[in-house]
Amino acid sequence: MTTALITHPDCLGHEPPEGHPEQVARLERVLAALVEKDLLRVTAPLVAEDDLLRVHPKSYVETIRAAAPAEGLVQLDADTWMSPGSLAAAHRGAGGAIRGVDLVLSGEAHNAFVATRPPGHHAERETPMGFCLFGNVAAAAKYALDHQGLGRVAVVDFDVHHGNGTQDLLEDEPRALFVSSHQYPLWPGTGAPDETGPHDTILNVPLAPRSGSTAFRRAYEDTVFPRLRAFKPDLILVSAGFDAHRDDPLAELTLETDDFTWITDRLCDLADDLCGGRLVSCLEGGYNLYALAESTAAHVDVLIKRGGA
Repeated sequence: MTTALITHPDCLGHEPPEGHPEQVARLERVLAALVEKDLLRVTAPLVAEDDLLRVHPKSYVETIRAAAPAEGLVQLDADTWMSPGSLAAAHRGAGGAIRGVDLVLSGEAHNAFVATRPPGHHAERETPMGFCLFGNVAAAAKYALDHQGLGRVAVVDFDVHHGNGTQDLLEDEPRALFVSSHQYPLWPGTGAPDETGPHDTILNVPLAPRSGSTAFRRAYEDTVFPRLRAFKPDLILVSAGFDAHRDDPLAELTLETDDFTWITDRLCDLADDLCGGRLVSCLEGGYNLYALAESTAAHVDVLIKRGGA
């Protein structure tokens, strides 16, 4: 088997204002870093509305659709904007995550990386925020549970910011475990350890600013990996944000590129042990272009190595 790369040119058409950190160049650099790698290249489809409605109410989906401008820019909150190409890009992001689930569960790919934008892990049920419009990974988790019939799905989010949207979308779902490691305190201000959800299926692992590699790895070894093993998921989804890198301008967690290699390898170990290697990773943050490209390449290199094993 192999590793699937799922993307679409529409995701380059989401154009926030000049100087915005979630810029088109992010995806351009990511795709350039992956261009010569041995990957099964797959087009991200537009998400089916029924799949969005598993995590967002119809009124919210219609509000986002109505907000999409024919020209110019629309500001949804302090950080989140829509341009004429944003709606299609957001639909490709959610559709790509779901396509990744299909590929991995069917055995067409051993694992998958979804390289789309805008990101998704801050979008709450009825609130776009933090550059995000739809909850891509949450939609994929619910699709795997409700459409594909899996018993349990785990989501691991190592973006430097708390995945408040994914938590909001999945906390009422007892079949989904959501794990987020993140710098704390930091925007959006959520993600305290006592946020465990009504079914005790939320695990937040806050890390102090500048705590670096040792604290990050210890937190996963001591807290995250045992919880994943106890949950025994049938599929692991990853919110792969690379803004915990020491060179990222929006945070101060000071990880190295090698840490992303390490966490990817260890998550693949768990996927191999627990769910036949089935893992789908979706791009989230990362705002230093060099660090983003290097870290993404390191992440995907591990997926390729494990997919070909």
